[in-house]
Amino acid sequence: MGTLRLKQTSVIALLALLAACAPPLREKAPESVARATPENFPRGSYEQAAAQGKVVYRIDAAHSLIAITVRRGGRLARLGHDHVVASHVTEGYISPEEGRADLYVPLDELAVDESALRIEAGLDTQPDASAIAGTRTNMLDRVLETQKFPFAVIHVNRLENNQAGERLGVVITLHGVTRTFEVPTGMETAGDEVNVSGSIEFNQSDFGIEPFSVLGGAIRVEDHLSLRFKINARRAGR
Repeated sequence: MGTLRLKQTSVIALLALLAACAPPLREKAPESVARATPENFPRGSYEQAAAQGKVVYRIDAAHSLIAITVRRGGRLARLGHDHVVASHVTEGYISPEEGRADLYVPLDELAVDESALRIEAGLDTQPDASAIAGTRTNMLDRVLETQKFPFAVIHVNRLENNQAGERLGVVITLHGVTRTFEVPTGMETAGDEVNVSGSIEFNQSDFGIEPFSVLGGAIRVEDHLSLRFKINARRAGR
């Protein structure tokens, strides 16, 4: 009987993993939807400022990265994977003269578990293509609900310099919830480019997001997330 119970537990755990990493049930959003702009995004004010000769930088998505490390938890955590979720399509503007910046991330274009980013995050395993596809589907449809909340929107309203270094006042809207953070950062300006980098820790539940779990939480995604960013921007109008 002990052997039978062990086999049954193993089968249940396997089914739970398959549920968590099931193949995608949806197609990627059309390009026109993924590339839409959030409502009330102030693109026009930045373009007007640049046309007036003010210093405005536009985010270069090809040279920018936002990466989030997602850890597994639960008593059967060993059967799951840690993950790295990344955006390579961050859009937006920086206006140093006005002390502000506005950015947005189209969530339907998030990438999951790129091998190079997993290595950078110190993860020593690599999920297979089916597991990655299932993870991405669950993340977009069940966790982030991107059909209802297609963007993460970031507004920077303050830059402070003190003995501890530079800190940004950052307002993030995600999943319909807005939160404010103080973010340590490094900023470098060279010619017509500016580079901003830093990291932030937060909980999914801060934004009303319930972390994904199966089997009554025996396999789950931890609430706490670690985000790092590297934003490259180039002078607009040049």
